Amino acid sequence: MKKSFKLGDFELTWLNGGRFELDGGAMFGVVPRILWTKKVAGDAENYIPLTASPILVKTSDALVLIDSGLGNKLDEKQRKIFRLKEEWQVPHDLESLGIRREDIDFVILSHFDWDHSSGVVMRSYNEELSLTFPNAKHVVQKNEWEDVLNPNMRSKHTYWPVNYEALKDSGNLLPVDGEEEIVKGVRVRHTGGHTRGHQIVILESGGQKALHMADLLPLHTHYNPLWIMAYDNFPMDVIRQKEILERNAIEENAWFTFYHDPALSLCKFDEKGNVIERWG
Repeated sequence: MKKSFKLGDFELTWLNGGRFELDGGAMFGVVPRILWTKKVAGDAENYIPLTASPILVKTSDALVLIDSGLGNKLDEKQRKIFRLKEEWQVPHDLESLGIRREDIDFVILSHFDWDHSSGVVMRSYNEELSLTFPNAKHVVQKNEWEDVLNPNMRSKHTYWPVNYEALKDSGNLLPVDGEEEIVKGVRVRHTGGHTRGHQIVILESGGQKALHMADLLPLHTHYNPLWIMAYDNFPMDVIRQKEILERNAIEENAWFTFYHDPALSLCKFDEKGNVIERWG
């Protein structure tokens, strides 16, 4: 867990949701290896390190968690496939902050891929499965949830029933459609692109702004709108959204926050994509 960052009156804390590795070629799609390895070092097998760091946003009104980490339900085969390097520590990190799991008011899920949603449901000491944040409303775009329940041939490998069955009939689901303010200063906006129902999070407090683009901008090295992932289901939508969102955020002097980036937690870019300010 990293120290907290002040964004106006908000307090942002990155929790340890696990560390893992994925193939660098998949993470950078059609970008030639000779180019992306100048920015991110891959190992001998082409794998690169990634974090899954939920962001705890403490406002005057609520405790909001952005995404949920890798959870504690991966089996041995999955742990090997995804090269798990560090365990999910979200409940422990919250406890160290004096926060109970039951205190979280909202969990905003940028989308429901396993590496963002596996912390929604946890396995207890007696092997029972239950919601990690039992009093939280879980914010998901309506069309994302439709795809979770009716996955296609591709998405069924990343929308795992073990991560949503306990949520489905719990009363804790808060489906939204498009753009909506969750609490004062915390908004979600549908973008699509990575998945059909992918959403971003916009934070505004005390004259400061941060943009959480989630898997539209998984690493700061993905700044170039054309540097997208092979995992993106609608690549042209990703490119278009990145062009618009990045340009507007830079004009507004906004921070960009990251979930997967082991190099930093948030930064500011100039118009050429150079990091001009960073934290974490």
